[in-house]
Amino acid sequence: MTTNDVDLYIAKCPKELQEKLQELRKIIKSTAPEAEEKISYGMPYYHYKGRLIYFAPMKNHLGLYIPPPIIEQLKTDLQGYTTTKSAIHLRLDQPLPVSLIKKLIIARMKWNETSEKK
Repeated sequence: MTTNDVDLYIAKCPKELQEKLQELRKIIKSTAPEAEEKISYGMPYYHYKGRLIYFAPMKNHLGLYIPPPIIEQLKTDLQGYTTTKSAIHLRLDQPLPVSLIKKLIIARMKWNETSEKK
């Protein structure tokens, strides 16, 4: 899949979410410029030495999906957010937490780099 697929994905999302989705995409691409952008499991996906991050708009939040164990490792930083083992719910009525998103991506990139060496 190509970048155009993610463009199309965002274009099909509700108009009021498109700007926030583009902003999230820009944060991911600037933090992980070497990551390959695709569609996987029906949502934008970024691959960097393994699974890096996915995102998708939901009814009441923006879902950010990061494979374990990153959310558990950064649970102190994520206080105040609804989380699962591999997801963070970002409220639609608040600005994106840019520094937190970057911290999560960087942590996962480091995890993938370490895992790749094993």
